[in-house]
Amino acid sequence: MNYNIKKVLSLVLTAFVIMASYITYPITTAAEEVELNAESAILVDAKTGKVLYAKNPDILLPPASMTKMMTEYLVWEAVENGQISWDTTTQISDYAYSISANNSFSGVGLKQQQDYTVQELYEAMAINSDNATTIALAELIAGSEGEFVKLMNEKGEEMGLEEYEFVNSTGLDNADLGENYPEGTDPNATNLLSARSSALLAYYLVNDYPEALEISKIPQIEFDGEVIDNWNYMLPHEGVNLQQFFYEGVDGLKTGFTTLAGYSFTSTAMVDNRRFITVVMKTESEAERFVETAKLLDYGFSQFSEQELFPAGYQLEGDETIPVAKGKEDAVNVSLSKAINVPVKADEAELYSLQYHLDEDKLNEAGELIAPVEKGDVIGTAELVYNGDKDYGYIFSDSSNQIELVTNEAVEKSNWFMLTLGAIGDFFANLFTSAVDWIKGLFS
Repeated sequence: MNYNIKKVLSLVLTAFVIMASYITYPITTAAEEVELNAESAILVDAKTGKVLYAKNPDILLPPASMTKMMTEYLVWEAVENGQISWDTTTQISDYAYSISANNSFSGVGLKQQQDYTVQELYEAMAINSDNATTIALAELIAGSEGEFVKLMNEKGEEMGLEEYEFVNSTGLDNADLGENYPEGTDPNATNLLSARSSALLAYYLVNDYPEALEISKIPQIEFDGEVIDNWNYMLPHEGVNLQQFFYEGVDGLKTGFTTLAGYSFTSTAMVDNRRFITVVMKTESEAERFVETAKLLDYGFSQFSEQELFPAGYQLEGDETIPVAKGKEDAVNVSLSKAINVPVKADEAELYSLQYHLDEDKLNEAGELIAPVEKGDVIGTAELVYNGDKDYGYIFSDSSNQIELVTNEAVEKSNWFMLTLGAIGDFFANLFTSAVDWIKGLFS
């Protein structure tokens, strides 16, 4: 082969290799192609609660330090209610100090006979996953960790968590707490959460108290004169070995590890004003929980886009009106009270439809509204229905994919004269029908 031709081919091949090195390939292209090395996992849209992917999402597993998301929520709530402030100070109990002094647990090295602010304790808990500061906050809010656990379980019920059990504020196994395990709990118990419940807890924390992300996204901070690190390696850490896990947009939320629980992680990330929440539970290594989380986030951001499937004022064809009894009009127009926007995979918008659910308490036996009807009256809901192969539904137990169905105009009640004429007309119509039926009977 001619030397010049060889040289040209070599240059072309080299250029191709260089170009190929800059091409990034999506990890996933379809829901069924998300292969996760986790016992349980879930991907949720943080705005609507729509579940975009799930793997064994309802099995109960130990969440380890992901438990602290509930403690964080209750701290924010206590501050909001004025029970405590970020400047409130407290000292460290013997119980909390014994946990802090135990090198087997995450700890920042607390001192006794020293005042710590709620802000300092919260940051150590949310950033460094410190156990002793978590206990100190629980004791400050409820008087004891046992009483705080009651608040945790009550809040879990209020949130609608379906699979959960809180037995302490930290996520440690009760057996590790020795004689200090919270009163009212089993000494051998451990906290339990499903991936779905973990994601729902994160959903409430992110949406009710978005300021929590301003703290959870801090990769490193100083505490009591010492530098402490965030265990969330998807944040921009300085260490070269940790940069491999960095993921643009991640700003929370909570890692977890115990021997029983394995390595777990509840994350949240926002890119282009879209926020997702992910949970992976019981992965096999510290690195794997971040790798598997990245797969879920890649899938969410690359495969889904928020679309307005049905605009506000949309009327379902064939069901544009609802009949009205005793009104000046025989029917009233109805439509969606607001637009329906959800994350949708490419080319799947046509797989969504609406199904009306009328409020039977507002209808008579004939299925009619009874005048008078006001404009904007809520007369039922419109449910968004996905007609594809796999519907993961919503993270909530209620039907949160339903939008209010409202009347477009008012219908006044007809006056007594017209109502009387209508009643007379109905009487003779019924009489005529009965007579016809009687005659038919004679000749049958």
